[in-house]
Amino acid sequence: MALSTSSKEYWMLTLMIDFVNLLLAALLVGTMFGAWLFLNPARLDATSYITVQQQAIRTLNTVLPVLGAATILVTIAAVTLGREDSTRLWLLVAVVLCFVTSGLITRFLNQPINAIVMNWRGDAPPSNWTELRDAWWRCHLARLATGLAGLTLLIAATLKRA
Repeated sequence: MALSTSSKEYWMLTLMIDFVNLLLAALLVGTMFGAWLFLNPARLDATSYITVQQQAIRTLNTVLPVLGAATILVTIAAVTLGREDSTRLWLLVAVVLCFVTSGLITRFLNQPINAIVMNWRGDAPPSNWTELRDAWWRCHLARLATGLAGLTLLIAATLKRA
């Protein structure tokens, strides 16, 4: 059965949204995963931790919020276009909730600690540096878990459409 012109345009639009959505989500969650690999503070002394963490904050603090917001907005667009399939729709709603949760963890848990760490000097760490380091790490693990859940659900939703 041939698709009408409007059906073809709709199909192409949803295909483009899915592609952009997967790309943005992979970049976002891939960065979270990379942070998990490279920012694990377990074996770093105070000076090394502060240097590495401050560089990561300078590099990622402006890019990731924009990438996260773009990912959420594109996923919301996919939700609006995915209403014809209730399973896909609810998978995409769950994706939005996962990515919003990751964003909230970042904004209200990780970033306040980041702001404190940016004022530290490597040669004079505060006495409680390990407590804040460990709190940041726990929050990052929670953020990574919700990001991975969101990416997994997004892949399932995309495959569901196919």
